[in-house]
Amino acid sequence: MADKEKKADNEVCPQCGIPYKKEEVSAALNTCTGCGFHYKMEPMERIAYLADEGSFVEFSGNLRSLNPIDLSGYEEKLSVAEAKAKMKEAVITGSCTIEGKPIIIGAMSFNFMGGSMGSVVGEKVARAILKGAEEKKPVLIFTTSGGARMQEGIFSLLQMAKTSSAAAELSKAGVPYFVMLCDPTTGGVTASFAMLADVIMAEPGALIGFAGPRVIEGTIRQSLPEGFQRSEFQLEKGFVDTIVKRSEQRKVISALIDLHKTDSFNNEAARSLS
Repeated sequence: MADKEKKADNEVCPQCGIPYKKEEVSAALNTCTGCGFHYKMEPMERIAYLADEGSFVEFSGNLRSLNPIDLSGYEEKLSVAEAKAKMKEAVITGSCTIEGKPIIIGAMSFNFMGGSMGSVVGEKVARAILKGAEEKKPVLIFTTSGGARMQEGIFSLLQMAKTSSAAAELSKAGVPYFVMLCDPTTGGVTASFAMLADVIMAEPGALIGFAGPRVIEGTIRQSLPEGFQRSEFQLEKGFVDTIVKRSEQRKVISALIDLHKTDSFNNEAARSLS
């Protein structure tokens, strides 16, 4: 009996193969204490370690998906996804402070229909970005997605234009935009707001790309190099700016907020002209 309980409490890391206890991984921000492998993480778990305690306030939380093209069975799939992810949609947005610095934050859940971007996801992301422009607050989005939600047809694809347009407005307003690419970030999310940030960060080992490796191999009929589309590969190719471990994200994001303050840029510009 004791052996059975021990097996239930322990699982094996998919990267290093070393057994671990769930509570140890949870205490390490859902990372392997042996090799540092980053497991998937839910939005409220991310917000808990990033935001100052009690500072997070959700907005747009009442938005829920409908069935714009009357696809049979879609409502049932949404209900299953809500129960699985314990969320109303595949992204949570809100405002908070990180080390006392105000920021607009969004975090996606792969548990909700693979983090797919339907009309509500696009609307919530766009609203968050535009809120940052209006309130002059930096915007940070954690992405994890299989791409557009094809159960909504053309309405899902329109979200690429909507979120990209919002990102352009944020840039015009001179407000910094940060993205953290998490495993996996693919499809229409990669092809829109995920790649338009001023600083594009990634978690270690995250799969990042448009089409997946199997699709690409089948198209070009060639074997892909080891580690293709992973964070480290994309950093080497200049696709991302930096890789940030989960344990360092709060410190790094706080520093980025300071570095991108308008006053700091103005002062630096003034010094360079004197």
